[in-house]
Amino acid sequence: MSKASLAGVIKESGSPVKLLRNSKIGMYVYPVVAPEFSNWRDEQRAWRESAVLFDQTHHMDELIVEGPDAEKFLAHHAINSFSNFDLNRAKHYVPVTPAGHVIGDHIIFREREDKFILVGRAPTANWLKFCAAVGKWAVRIVHDPRSDSRPDGERVLRTHYRFQIQGPDAPKIFEKMNGGPVPDIKFFHVDWINIGSKKVQALRHGMSGAPGLEVWGPYADKHYVQSVILQSAKEAGVNLVRCGSRAYSTNTLESGWIPSPLPGIYTGDGMLAEYRDWLGADAYEAVGSIGGSFVSDNIEDYYVNPFELGYDFYISWKKDDFIGKAALEKMKGGNNRKKVTFEWNKDDVLKVIASGLEDGTPYKWIDFPQPNYASSSADMVMDSDKMVGMSMFNGYSFNERCFLSLGVVDPSVNEGDVLTLKWGEPDDTEKTSTEKHKQADIRVRVSPTPYSREARESYAEDSWRAR
Repeated sequence: MSKASLAGVIKESGSPVKLLRNSKIGMYVYPVVAPEFSNWRDEQRAWRESAVLFDQTHHMDELIVEGPDAEKFLAHHAINSFSNFDLNRAKHYVPVTPAGHVIGDHIIFREREDKFILVGRAPTANWLKFCAAVGKWAVRIVHDPRSDSRPDGERVLRTHYRFQIQGPDAPKIFEKMNGGPVPDIKFFHVDWINIGSKKVQALRHGMSGAPGLEVWGPYADKHYVQSVILQSAKEAGVNLVRCGSRAYSTNTLESGWIPSPLPGIYTGDGMLAEYRDWLGADAYEAVGSIGGSFVSDNIEDYYVNPFELGYDFYISWKKDDFIGKAALEKMKGGNNRKKVTFEWNKDDVLKVIASGLEDGTPYKWIDFPQPNYASSSADMVMDSDKMVGMSMFNGYSFNERCFLSLGVVDPSVNEGDVLTLKWGEPDDTEKTSTEKHKQADIRVRVSPTPYSREARESYAEDSWRAR
């Protein structure tokens, strides 16, 4: 074991909980894209009322997996079925550990029989790189990590640009930039469209409730493609609003995807111990942070499984074998928590904000539109003196005029129940992104996931959001 590995820094810190809860990395940053292009309220409104342009080029890792064993390799390391994964399709790809804990998730695209592209946060990319390195798979992997969180003026380059356009007026833009009607692309299918003189791939997708198109291509074409999109919107008479990084991080609150569960890789023997030795001391898993009121000495208390996130219908039980299958079989039908949205009480939120305008130690500051002060969040949700849930991602929706968070609760909790969220860090936190404060009790109403009615009712039937 080297000090230059995740295993080394865990040992030096004393435990993975101490490592992550006392992180000195500071605020979690969405890189490169401007915080606001107009103002984050209007940028949130755009995906509900007109059309929005998301620049997704910089904040996600991209992994290209190709070779004779590409499909077998990817199928073995995820819960998903690949039996119906034809060309020009996409899936929500979910790998778990041998113990059945979620590592992360990516969107995976099939470009050829032997070539796939995966896009998402670092934990899934890191895990697949390790599995390819130590296994005997005939695959080649090319990793393009997300852009530097703080590039400090240095030039930023990616393999691909990636944009998403969505909202009720988005179809008018598609038709104008394509030079005519676009193909009728099914949900999570891919086809080719025109953007000016460029033929680009387009995925039918949507994050904030309104289905749209995600387009990508060579990074060198980014500025040309963006300019054609903006000009096409102008010619179509559509108010296309560019979305900055402040509003972007909140869109999932309405549509119900939890973007940053803690990867369940900090415990376990065998390949997981080998993985912690393999991961560098500068990897996401080593420099990330846990924020929130829930403090446990057992890092596994922060883990989640696919049943809890609503991903259980992805599990391909018919596959002969995949990493985590035996553990998931034991979890099936068990007392698993369920994903919900927590609607925060307005008066309690105002109480917390007001404390920042008064003498004495205030409550933990609630930043708008999203208090993104850690890479993974874990706030206690209480029923009287009993912890019955965990809030994992929070923020404010101008569309809904309320503060929301996504998380998991015990199966005994019902929609409509009013619980109490404990907001703020314990006194002994060393996290640099947290000011001196006291904890507050915030009432929360258990609400549907997705919270947005449009997201619940308009997504395709084979989406977890419709289930």
